Amino acid sequence: MTDPLARARRLSVAPMLDWTTRDYRYFARLLSRNVLLYTEMVTTGAILHGDAARHLAFDEAEHPLALQLGGSDPRALAVCARLAVEQFGYDEINLNCGCPSDRVQEGRFGACLMAEPALVADCVAAMRAVLPAQVPVTVKTRIGIDQRDSYAELLQFIEPVAAAGCGVFIIHARKAWLSGLSPKENREIPPLRYEVARALKRDFPALSISLNGGVHTLDEACTHLQWADGVMIGRAAYENPWLLAAADARIYGEASQPLDRHAVVVALEPYVERHLARGGQLAHVTRHILGLFQGLPGARGWRRYLSENAHRRGAGIEVLRAAAARVPRTGLAA
Repeated sequence: MTDPLARARRLSVAPMLDWTTRDYRYFARLLSRNVLLYTEMVTTGAILHGDAARHLAFDEAEHPLALQLGGSDPRALAVCARLAVEQFGYDEINLNCGCPSDRVQEGRFGACLMAEPALVADCVAAMRAVLPAQVPVTVKTRIGIDQRDSYAELLQFIEPVAAAGCGVFIIHARKAWLSGLSPKENREIPPLRYEVARALKRDFPALSISLNGGVHTLDEACTHLQWADGVMIGRAAYENPWLLAAADARIYGEASQPLDRHAVVVALEPYVERHLARGGQLAHVTRHILGLFQGLPGARGWRRYLSENAHRRGAGIEVLRAAAARVPRTGLAA
């Protein structure tokens, strides 16, 4: 089956807990019409036993949008996947098999699932069985865990999961240590092994292989796209969001002139006003946009004004405008 998100998947923004909220995703969509966006990881328990709408609702402008699920019960995952697609309209369902945190392991999901490929295959098959054919079920994974990091052991995970109906793998090209390292250390200490992801694409040309880990610029992304089907960028896209503004031209070949950064702030205002009208706080949105003017004169004033004022009771759109006024309007599209 043709991957309906193949073009969007050329560049994606990684799921990041507490960061890729709906507020960040709306902002990111103002910068690029095409990049594939991912939610934070949402556990099946949070959906089934909590406020599903709070976890799953999003603005239609966020499409194309993937939901990352955390869980290991095939039936629960199937219920959540079906709900997410049928009632909320997600374009992709992704299973987290890469997070190494203790809390995630206690819930029997994340990177520890690499030790249970048959269970992951059952999870994928259960979700695949209840979703429309055009909605991909994908898996984000590491290249190994602990001492189980040989290529042969990785294939023992990839092969049954692919056979169960997963045609797209996002490969964080580091192994994970399930104990002894914090999640932050697991993003930095295990060495990057891009050659492993590249070997997967060589040996499984029919699979879509996206590369994740250590990619900080669009130049780097373009280099990897010479062999990979997609590249996923994480913290670089959050801390320096303006790199997404060049993605439509660099990655997708669109001859479009991006908005300047002040225009992005203006374009965000209607969303902020709706957020405030729903009872939200200004800081919920502005914490995600502190890096918009990174590297430009006035960027420090922008960050400082928002940090000091957006959390105040009654803070409204005037705070956003006052912060933007601290940045000169010259050279803002650079």
